[in-house]
Amino acid sequence: MAVSAAEFRTARTSSTAGAGEMSGRVRSPALRIEGLGKQFDTPQGPLIAIEDVTFDIKEGEFVSVIGPSGCGKSTLLKILGGLTGDYKGRAFVGSDLVSGPHPAIGMVFQEESTFPWRTVVDNVAFPLEIQGMRRTERQAKARHFIELVGLKGFEQRYPAELSGGMRQRVAIARTLAFEPKILLMDEPFGALDEQTRLLLGDKVLQIHQNLRQTSLLITHSITEAVQLSDRIIVMTYRPGRIKRMVEIDLPRPRTSQVVSSDAFGHHVAEIWSDLREEASRGMRDAERLG
Repeated sequence: MAVSAAEFRTARTSSTAGAGEMSGRVRSPALRIEGLGKQFDTPQGPLIAIEDVTFDIKEGEFVSVIGPSGCGKSTLLKILGGLTGDYKGRAFVGSDLVSGPHPAIGMVFQEESTFPWRTVVDNVAFPLEIQGMRRTERQAKARHFIELVGLKGFEQRYPAELSGGMRQRVAIARTLAFEPKILLMDEPFGALDEQTRLLLGDKVLQIHQNLRQTSLLITHSITEAVQLSDRIIVMTYRPGRIKRMVEIDLPRPRTSQVVSSDAFGHHVAEIWSDLREEASRGMRDAERLG
């Protein structure tokens, strides 16, 4: 069952009231989404990508959004990143209304985004160069984040000399270099094999724990979502609405023992049960249109 914005706001007010009384204050979320909706005009008529999407992300929290193809996950991320306009509802970074790219937000995409003519260190330093930072300072900062993503020793290599997983780590380091408070990731490991995805997931978790950034991940992988997240938002098939929010109450760090545990498997099965229904709807829709 989809959750409406009104229902979510009522539940959120009820659940946070007690916490506010206990702590004396209610902490403002790092990211707040209220009733987001987006419609596209197509030759076949209007297409509603997402509808009445409402949720908060607390500071330092790692949240994943998962749903069937066509549920509007990437549309949601582009709205939050200030890359898409003409939508219903509102999104806030802290108290700032999102009306375009926000300096507190960094984005990582699935598509290859390294500059082939730049070395690893120059790729990572690029946003700092745009900011006008001195070469010695930006190179030092770039080297710090290169080490953080596990690429120390590859600073002078070019992208063509790296594997796909290593190039994606360069892209992550480049985004981290300007130190965004919120990291938005759209299927960053989608083009990689399963083993590389799991290893990069470990690296992303280490970075998240190190920097305590607020993170939002769009993914098709249930295992990846459970491995990384504090909470998972399950979306319905188009129009994309929030079907359920799942709390992932697994210990951190998420070691191989945690990932192979019965509790981990229970979360994967629980989310697949929700997704299977929505993916089946999408498949029937595709067959009907085809």
